[in-house]
Amino acid sequence: MPVKLRITLLFCLIVFVILATVCATVFYFSYTERTNNIRTRLTNRAITLARLLGQSQVFDQNLIRKIDSSTSLNLKDKTFQAYDYRNDKIYSYSDAPADSLAVDSAILDDARVKGTIFFKLGNKEAVAYHYANATTRIVVITAAYDEDGKAKIRTLSNILRFSFIAGIIIAFVGGYFFSGRLLRPIRQIADDINEISAQNFARRISTKTSVKDEWHYLAETLNQLLNRLQDSFETQRRFVSNASHELSTPLTAISSQLEVSLQKNREAQQYRVVMESVYQDVRHLSKLTQTLLEFAQASGDPGGLNITPVRMDEILMGLPAEMKKSNPDSLVILSFNDMPAEEQKLIVFGNAELLSTAIRNIVSNACKYSEDHKAIIKLKAEGETITISISDKGMGIPEPELKYIFQPFYRVNTTAHQSGFGLGLSLANRIIKLHKGNITVSSTPGQGTEFEITLPTAKF
Repeated sequence: MPVKLRITLLFCLIVFVILATVCATVFYFSYTERTNNIRTRLTNRAITLARLLGQSQVFDQNLIRKIDSSTSLNLKDKTFQAYDYRNDKIYSYSDAPADSLAVDSAILDDARVKGTIFFKLGNKEAVAYHYANATTRIVVITAAYDEDGKAKIRTLSNILRFSFIAGIIIAFVGGYFFSGRLLRPIRQIADDINEISAQNFARRISTKTSVKDEWHYLAETLNQLLNRLQDSFETQRRFVSNASHELSTPLTAISSQLEVSLQKNREAQQYRVVMESVYQDVRHLSKLTQTLLEFAQASGDPGGLNITPVRMDEILMGLPAEMKKSNPDSLVILSFNDMPAEEQKLIVFGNAELLSTAIRNIVSNACKYSEDHKAIIKLKAEGETITISISDKGMGIPEPELKYIFQPFYRVNTTAHQSGFGLGLSLANRIIKLHKGNITVSSTPGQGTEFEITLPTAKF
């Protein structure tokens, strides 16, 4: 069922309930008012008749009948009757001469107990009133057909019925119209999205409206999603292009050297030189492949990682030896001056190998690109956050290039002569993001660079 029709039907259902409630309430109170009105009028007439009959020495029955016939109650087919304590009829009057009420003795007995009761006899409504004084004890029955009251109720019922049906029809038509107006922005958004393709990915949903409503918010949210997707696709495209280039370079060098060496017979020493060159290219290719595998692992789902409690101070304390092993000139200085008293504040939930790789890549760059090959690492724990700062006194990074350093295969122009693939910082950023952390960098060309890593502490 279309959403437009579902909204219309739901709106009609709400209107149906409201109209039904209002109409039923109006009819109920009107009907109750008519019943109370006829009951009051019949009761008043019964009281008057009982008092007249109670003064038989003043008013005889013929006089009372004349009074009843001349009294107008705006009621049709009036019938008045009175019974003594032995249930014998002592008085009777009716608009129609042959009209008479067949009153059950149980009604008379009930009236004597309760004083006044209201009941129905055929199409007439009646009141039984018990009157007693020092000389008289009678039950007066007054009955009549409330023609005017019931006619008004029928008229009201017809009006309410017509209003109810007309209201439902108007609600359906209006709901169908307004649901179309309500869903029109959704159709426009869908039409804009249908025009977006891989060849036209820069197109965005139109948000040119002065009304900042939910549809505007939806369009902006989808545009932000498209921006993120476009950035991801662009990053993936650059990554594939750069990775293909980086992989093809050593493969081309290996293939060329082997092809040249096989063109003619050579001396053992010449073959050895070629094999050593090929070996270096293979090592380069192996290291690049391993880095790409680590990069792919860091780009995955945190749910697929082996997550355990990790003490960050233990990871940092292993870095000086690792840097010395890879480059004897490297020097790593650890500063743990702000260590917390509780060791739980130094623990994070994560993958120890990936976290070690991320920090090691940043420290390796700090040692590689500074003249003294020295990196200073500071550890600080405040509240629910662990902060690790890594600083050097190297050549620094120019301001325009800071926003690109975390892109895969990007290398700062001043470091192009150094060996590397341009994946270290991008890999570190992916790993820290995977652990719900953040990396910031500040650099001054000619003075040095400082990276600051923040990670949330583990909550036990």
